[in-house]
Order: sequence, then structure tokens, then C-alpha cells
Amino acid sequence: MKIEKISRYTLVGLIVLSIVLFVLFFLIGWENDFIGDKNVPLLTDVVLFYMYALVFATAGVCIWAVARGISSNKGVDSTAITGVPGKKIMLGTIVLLIASLGIGAATGLNEEPYRFANGTVTSAGWVTVVDAFMVSIGLLFIIAAAAVAISMTGILTKSATK
Repeated sequence: MKIEKISRYTLVGLIVLSIVLFVLFFLIGWENDFIGDKNVPLLTDVVLFYMYALVFATAGVCIWAVARGISSNKGVDSTAITGVPGKKIMLGTIVLLIASLGIGAATGLNEEPYRFANGTVTSAGWVTVVDAFMVSIGLLFIIAAAAVAISMTGILTKSATK
């Protein structure tokens, strides 16, 4: 089976599973336990474990792909073959990640400890860490969406006839 078919079936399967899970999450009843002034859905744990499983599976596949790419490209200059500057892209991605985390940390400095309605207190340091990650996720999402939009327009595509 070609890799494109496997990829398509995996994507469609995960989309269907996600839709079914979230529909069940909203349709199945609620616990009577309150966290602060919020009522808790019964399938909250299932949704959280599903997200954790997706994150770990994605990380595992990424690590496998990087290891496979490194082992198959030993001694080969992929830039000369494909024209894609992989080292520059990797360096740019790492710099972008570090910059987004730095911006997130700078925006979350001097946070106050957070007190939940049930009396639990989260230290200011952890509030800063959460803020840094949330800002970083937002920035990286915007940049990724812009990159996809630019790549879909074909502005940066080199034509073989030029």
C-alpha cells in the first residue's frame, strides 16, 4: 500500500474518531461534582487521555521519521538533489520555537499566584510557564497558518522551466 493511502486513511480515521469522541463528550451526561462553579462532563478523562495519546503518538512518529531520515541520508547532500535547504529549515524552526517561547515568557512575567474557587493555589512560576506556552502555541499557530496559506498560493514555488 502506498504511503499516500496509509496517510489518507490514518487522517480520515483520526478525524472520524475525534468527531465521534467530541459528540459523545457533549451528548453524554454530566457528573454532579462541581469544580468551583463548573459542572464536569462524564467523558472529560477520555478526551484528555485521547489528546495525550495523540501527542505521544505524534512525538513517536516524528522521532522515528527523523531517525529514519538521518540513517537513509548519510553522506548524501539532499539540498543538491531536492533543492530544499533542510538544514536552514531545521535551524529556522528551532530559532522560531525558542523565540516564541521567549516572547511567551516575557509576556507572562510578574504573574500573581492563581487561586481556584475550591482554594487550590497555583504558584506564580507555574502560571508564568502556562502563559509562556499558551502565547508560544498561539504565535506558532498563526505562523503555521500563514506558511500554509503562502505555500498554497504558489508564490514561492520555483518552476522547472525558469
